[in-house]
Amino acid sequence: MNTRGLGSQVKDSIPVTELSASGPFENHDLLRKGFSCVKNELLPSHPLELSEKNFQLNQDKMNFSMLRNIQGLFAPLKLQMEFKAVQQVQCLLFLPRSNLSLDILRGSDETTEFEDILNDPSKSEQMGEPHLLVEHKLG
Repeated sequence: MNTRGLGSQVKDSIPVTELSASGPFENHDLLRKGFSCVKNELLPSHPLELSEKNFQLNQDKMNFSMLRNIQGLFAPLKLQMEFKAVQQVQCLLFLPRSNLSLDILRGSDETTEFEDILNDPSKSEQMGEPHLLVEHKLG
């Protein structure tokens, strides 16, 4: 009689290659990589979509290069430092944030845009209890 036990007999009788994944799920391991997102694999639906997504960045680059050609290297560097300083300013969580100083630096404080009227509801700031909001943020 074989003394190895029933578990080792089953293991010896079933080839391991039959248990491996095959087909369309062979390359993607759900436990290690998670679910695949089809949206990330799609190309932009319109040729201008990528351009519109990066409009502000392209506009800033063009303005900085034009400013460098006209006034020298120091002017765009100074503006970039001011942009970074303004973007790092944080306000209290329970106060509405308008980021007016960044709009003034960009020159968009006198224009009315789509985001000014119909902003994304997920980015809206709502008035709440100040102590609860600060405790939630700090953990």
